[in-house]
Amino acid sequence: MAEMHLLKTPFLLLLITITSLSLFGCGDPVKAQIEQQLPITEQRVAQLGDALSNGQVRNANLINQYADKVQVNKAHLTPLINEFRKDASIDGPMYKALLDRVSTAKNQPQMFDSSQALYNELLNIYQAADPVLYSDALSDPLNVLADMSDGQLPRINSLSKAQSQRANNAQDFGTGEQLIGNPSYGNWQTGSNGMSFWAWYGMYSMMGDVFGRRTSYNDWGRSRNYSYYNDYGRTRYSSPGQLKKQNSLDTRTKKSFSRSGQKFTSPYSKNRTGSSSLSSQSKTAQTSANRFRTNAVKKSSYASKSKSKNSSFRNSNTNTSRGFRRGK
Repeated sequence: MAEMHLLKTPFLLLLITITSLSLFGCGDPVKAQIEQQLPITEQRVAQLGDALSNGQVRNANLINQYADKVQVNKAHLTPLINEFRKDASIDGPMYKALLDRVSTAKNQPQMFDSSQALYNELLNIYQAADPVLYSDALSDPLNVLADMSDGQLPRINSLSKAQSQRANNAQDFGTGEQLIGNPSYGNWQTGSNGMSFWAWYGMYSMMGDVFGRRTSYNDWGRSRNYSYYNDYGRTRYSSPGQLKKQNSLDTRTKKSFSRSGQKFTSPYSKNRTGSSSLSSQSKTAQTSANRFRTNAVKKSSYASKSKSKNSSFRNSNTNTSRGFRRGK
């Protein structure tokens, strides 16, 4: 019996070892990364909320200062101005979008094509919540307020409208054009004629009513001017679903033009000229955006971000409160 026991013991050890290795091999290593990254991303978004509430995000502070100045001369636009004040707080559409994306990643993982897509979304949110990067992203609504001042207030992190328009041979799509294409402020709607037009959300529709005109995707796509979101922040400040919708509209428009023997150049095919004094974080985001454009037609377009970029964002300085002046 002792000999039988000695024979069985090595066999049992071998069986346990093989079973353990088999289970390890069947596991998804990305899921372990997700479990580690999720609380880190949640904490980062919460810290951004604290920074906004405590006045530690530079361009958020400038939004309030610009809003005060614009309201003096354009009191009839107070409802719209107050909407832009929200961008300086946790009630702004960009910050709320980050919260929604975290919630989706945490509670609806089945919404993602793969574990890798979910993990990369968590990295994107983490990077987007960097207060320095977020401050740069706020330059778009901030510069809408600058344009509303009729030249009294300078644009921040951006060339003047005239300079940028000349550099890009761009059309003038009216005050608020920096926000066209940004899903935090509106969306593209396709009419019965197959044409897509920009539709503002809620109070932002005042921009189309007061300052601008109806903007078609066909015109905007070919002749848009610079904006932070479209040229630097799109892959950070859009959910995977929003990016898919943008790419789908772009593909559909190209096919429509092709059937008419024409060529449509994607609004995301190249960066427009117009940025000024952006942070190193935004320059890193631009590199990632260029990579995204190269791989946009591939199903695995979300899998190109690396942990090394994530660590570079984690080490960034979060104290962004500065004075009322241009640049950083």
